[in-house]
Amino acid sequence: MAERPGAVRGSEGRHLIDGADLDPAQTERLRLTTLREYRIMDTAPEEGFDRVTKMVADLFDAPIALVSLVDDCRQWFKSSYGLDTPETPRDISFCQYVLTEDKPVIVVDVLGDERFRDNPLVTGDPFIRFYAGVPLRAYNGAILGTLCVIDRKERAVLAEREVARLEDFAAIIMAEADIRRIAAERDDARQTLERALDFSGIATWRYDARTGAIEWRGAVAELWGADFETALAHIDGFFDRLHPDDREAVRTVLDGSISNGTHYATEYRIEHPERGVRWIAVRADWDVRSDDAILTGISTDITEQKSRQENANLLMRELHHRMRNLFATVSAIISLTRHAATDVDDYVERISGRLDALNRAQNVLLGANFMTGSMHALLREVEAAFPRIRWSGPDLLLPENALVAMALVFNELATNAVKHGALSGASGDVDVQWTQDPEGDAPRLFRLTWTETGNHGPIGPPEKTSFGTLLMERSVRNNLGGTIERHWEPTGLVLDISLPARWRDA
Repeated sequence: MAERPGAVRGSEGRHLIDGADLDPAQTERLRLTTLREYRIMDTAPEEGFDRVTKMVADLFDAPIALVSLVDDCRQWFKSSYGLDTPETPRDISFCQYVLTEDKPVIVVDVLGDERFRDNPLVTGDPFIRFYAGVPLRAYNGAILGTLCVIDRKERAVLAEREVARLEDFAAIIMAEADIRRIAAERDDARQTLERALDFSGIATWRYDARTGAIEWRGAVAELWGADFETALAHIDGFFDRLHPDDREAVRTVLDGSISNGTHYATEYRIEHPERGVRWIAVRADWDVRSDDAILTGISTDITEQKSRQENANLLMRELHHRMRNLFATVSAIISLTRHAATDVDDYVERISGRLDALNRAQNVLLGANFMTGSMHALLREVEAAFPRIRWSGPDLLLPENALVAMALVFNELATNAVKHGALSGASGDVDVQWTQDPEGDAPRLFRLTWTETGNHGPIGPPEKTSFGTLLMERSVRNNLGGTIERHWEPTGLVLDISLPARWRDA
């Protein structure tokens, strides 16, 4: 006799679902859940089921044979031979006893059984007198319904061999139902995979090296264009869509993969009909298990990654250039400072101050994009080092070379103010103001004024020009293309810087 899948027998011979002891309510919930998995209720008649009920009716010489599926409130006939009624209420069904007793139910004379004698199916059409039903067991042991034979007259009890044969037919029915269930699950899995591929931006494909045909699935329209079904059905159309500069390299890689049976992996540009030039990465291998002439692979759009990589390479080149400039500036400062220093301590002090100025400029650049820096950010750094400096003016974006030059200028001015000017006393301070001419002015200038007040030292130009002064003048004239003028008021130094207005607002 055929044994249902997933069933085991307990010590008393009753079936256990998946070997678990469940109470009746749990068993019924599992049974109804399993019945829904099969998606078979209220479906159209099918030849595979109808053929079995006809064979059973002929084999048992019975006028009625049914494939009955029982839900929570009715029994519905997936296949009925000799009966036109599509369903009956569950509470009057004979099949409900097969479910509750978990075994075949044979009733040779229903009039002698108090469970059935007053049943409408006995007292009225179809006037049942004999019933034999065996369970339809699912893959997990749950009973979904019955395969039953019915007669309108009393019959002898079925022999054990006949019951076993009826159970074998029930197993055939469930095998047919399982094929349907597995096919539906497979279709669901395929649809889920295709939806996932659509959302992930991945296209899958199968290339037949014998015919040149290509089959596509997934996010093909997004990656290759809405016309992919016709334009990319053959390898020739694929190569037509490649960027002309990449076709020969891709053909070489593909031919090598075909010749050697090796993995196919490359990156190339395509001319997308709606999105322009895009970068595509592919990975594929040969289907050696079923057809080694079929290359199966995936394609992904890597345009954004390529753009980020290109930007990163550009940034690295820019940083390399900036670091070379920075080292050249440091080297020049070290070399020139030693000629102006009076002793080692003075040398260290001057070098430290100028390196601090470079550090302030780098902090501003690091806080932005490495290429430009904010004027306000630079003055905040200067104010942090020299607290009695006040400033005001529009925030401007300075390129790296201008920012470094301005940082050195502010450092030299502030250092001189601490040693000889307004910041050498407790009550002195510095005011920094700047403006930039509006668009359209000719010549359009950036103007900055450094004003010291409260100077307690001697007011007037120094006896000789220091290296710091030379450094400022070179920064303004040579690096920034501007002019610098100094004059001494009774209150202290006033310095004016004028530059071509090349900086945009931050």
